[in-house]
Amino acid sequence: MESSRYRVIQWATGNTGQRALREVVRDPSLDLVAVLVYDQAKDGVDAGELCGEGPVGIPATSDRDAVLKHEADCCIYMPRATGRGQTRAGLTEDELVEDVVALLGSGTNIVTTCSDLFATGVRLSSSNRSRVLEACEKGNASVWASGSDPGFITETVPMALLSVQRRVDLVEIEEFGDLSHRPSAHMVMEQMRFGKSLTDFDPDRRKNHLFGEYQPPLGVLADIAGFEIDEWIAEGGVAAAKEDLTIVAGRIEAGTAAAQRIVITGRIRGVDRIRFTQYGFVAMDVEPDWGLQPTGWRIRIHGDAPFDVSMPFPVPLDDLASFVPAYNANGPVNAIPYVCAARPGILTAEDLPHILPRGPRPAVHG
Repeated sequence: MESSRYRVIQWATGNTGQRALREVVRDPSLDLVAVLVYDQAKDGVDAGELCGEGPVGIPATSDRDAVLKHEADCCIYMPRATGRGQTRAGLTEDELVEDVVALLGSGTNIVTTCSDLFATGVRLSSSNRSRVLEACEKGNASVWASGSDPGFITETVPMALLSVQRRVDLVEIEEFGDLSHRPSAHMVMEQMRFGKSLTDFDPDRRKNHLFGEYQPPLGVLADIAGFEIDEWIAEGGVAAAKEDLTIVAGRIEAGTAAAQRIVITGRIRGVDRIRFTQYGFVAMDVEPDWGLQPTGWRIRIHGDAPFDVSMPFPVPLDDLASFVPAYNANGPVNAIPYVCAARPGILTAEDLPHILPRGPRPAVHG
């Protein structure tokens, strides 16, 4: 649709949802019409107060049916990720699809951070994916899923770097996460297993989960780069601290686990063409030497116009948590006018023009 204003529903108000809600309230081109919350303590609270702004006269509600009655151009859909493992909580796939189908079928477009809707929804069951596509056609609406990673670093940034290539040999993406300042001893020392003996550390324990989350978006990247991948593999690794150290969450002894990684690789006839590596660490000086970098990303394009781009986050680790919601929420909010104007369907970044904070300019002919 062509409009200078968009009626918006905010669906869920966790950390990322609250940041998205704040940006909707602040944006004069977006009109907030409803807010869905899951926490009963938030039911009836003014939407502005939920996101740290002044009152806007729209109370949040946990009544799903009431929210669905609102006519809206777009819904910012940000509930908890669907439950796919013992550590995951949130909606089931069927519950997510019920929401999405209801919104799309009524003509409400969707921007979301839900990973089940990345990569044209290939992670959904065939029946659920068909339901979503049918709802898109029925409502002449579209859905686009993105976040910081996957999303921004697996599609948006590589697309810019690939735009000047004529030959592409390999795309490498690395994500670095320094957890040494995290205060949760349970998360760092027990769930992540830092400080444990290497003999007690299973480097592959997170492999299947990460592979399920990242392989579909990496498949989109492979297609954008012109690769027809015939094999995807994932492998884990662990590196040891070279010396004793104390981090916020506890004590790390020399020789114990201080860094871990998962590597997902797409190959063609045995040759690496896409390689994504996620590092989590509490020390950068480890054995073996993985060349760890500060928290952020590094992307390398091997081709006839090669690039090696490092993108560390320019904020102190102690402050990073307050910035993370922006990395995940801002892209979907910025995408609202583009998604509303797009063809019906489950979209990827390739289906949209460059997403800018100011929105698209009207077409000028002549």
